[in-house]
Amino acid sequence: MKERGNAELAKQIIDLSGGNENITLITNCMTRVRLEVKDMDLVAIEKLKALKGVFGVYVDAQVQVVVGPGTAKKVAEEAKEIWNGGGAAVSASKSHQADKEKAKEIAAKNKQAIKEKQKVSKVQLALKTISNVFIPLSAALIASGLLAGLQSLVVTMVDSGTIANTVTIQQFINLLRVMKAGVLSYLVIHVGVNAAREFKTDIGLGGALGATVLLTGMTTDAPLVNLLTGEALKSGQGGVIGVVAAVWILSKIHKKVSQIMPSALDLVLTSFISFTLSGLVTIFVIMPVAGLVSDALLIGVTKLLEIGGVVAGFILAGIWLPMVMLGVHHIMTPIHIELINQTGMTTLLPILAQAGAGQVGAAFAIWVKCRKNKPLTAIVKGGLPSGILGIGEPLIYGVTLPLGKPFITACLGAGVGGAFVAAFNGVGATSQALSGILMLTVIGDQKWYLYGAGLLVSYVFGFIFTYLFGIPKSAEQEAETLEELEIR
Repeated sequence: MKERGNAELAKQIIDLSGGNENITLITNCMTRVRLEVKDMDLVAIEKLKALKGVFGVYVDAQVQVVVGPGTAKKVAEEAKEIWNGGGAAVSASKSHQADKEKAKEIAAKNKQAIKEKQKVSKVQLALKTISNVFIPLSAALIASGLLAGLQSLVVTMVDSGTIANTVTIQQFINLLRVMKAGVLSYLVIHVGVNAAREFKTDIGLGGALGATVLLTGMTTDAPLVNLLTGEALKSGQGGVIGVVAAVWILSKIHKKVSQIMPSALDLVLTSFISFTLSGLVTIFVIMPVAGLVSDALLIGVTKLLEIGGVVAGFILAGIWLPMVMLGVHHIMTPIHIELINQTGMTTLLPILAQAGAGQVGAAFAIWVKCRKNKPLTAIVKGGLPSGILGIGEPLIYGVTLPLGKPFITACLGAGVGGAFVAAFNGVGATSQALSGILMLTVIGDQKWYLYGAGLLVSYVFGFIFTYLFGIPKSAEQEAETLEELEIR
């Protein structure tokens, strides 16, 4: 049975985004409903922020409405039904038309300021593309990460003698390993499909091109040669980075071939020619080049942590929240995947995960110091469980960023936690899909206690910095509304 509140919120979001006819695409990530619109001036940003159930609104190439984990998917599904069915247009009553006129008036009033803030650069568009490729894989990656965590826990219990190493237990471990590996082993195919969808080309060819980098059928006796190094190509070389680039090339070739191909031959020859050409480019150009890029990223991150130590840890954890706020954090996903593929774990992720912990500490400080402000503390209490589990956007957009100073002090607290983890070189996660306390289950080499200690350090310093320096006096006052939480 559908939740009435989600349907109503979906309708309000569509109405305040210029109506059904102004929207070209509706998607979602774990915490946000994402809308692509024709005319940004028709979007009533302030009214969207004021909706009950909305934690914040961020606009770049998309309108991103933060509604929280779990809720985002449900609201997006309701919104798609309204949008696809033309419900928003049908329900546009006189009051809705008045709201649209008011929205236009508000948009016109703030037009210059909004345009200055929302100029979309090529870099932002590229980052949005990467996000759109990897965000749909979140559920699968989380499931794989939890399976990896459970496998790690059972193996640890067997090694410590807590449970007996029986045939049944070994079968259970193997089962978990198979299910976990199924996602990561063929991740390039999923990436190929999503990239094809993003670049508006044939998704079947995109998946097939992703599978090509696995080099299935190549034997050690007759390997394909890396033209840059003269060595044998390795299966998966370049990883997901190379697949995204390869599918982009596929989209360009497919479009050109389709334009010149006679209709009678289009079905057969267009796919054959475009896939063959892009496959050859993938194997002899993209894979070698992407392999060098991946190796460079690996070396760069490793050296940064080796040379920079605690300073690098402080900087990386400290800037992570602004990256999340700007929506560019998904750029790190392929880097984590490559680190895991090449070394078995990513030592970068436990450091970056301290960013969310610093924010949790800041939220606790706000809860304690602003207890008279009931509406504010209600949002804090609503966002804290997700924050502790590693999903920080409700707290970012609902609390710390609107208040300003707590966002900065949360970053500082995270920096201290990041420096702490970086001081113990080799604290790494075997999966990149988890954060917060859940990451404890996927920390390799039995160093989970160091990561856990880092979380506590981030909690404590996020709390201290925010309690002492980060809370505006106005937020401490008794309040009945959330006016002071509006981002100005």
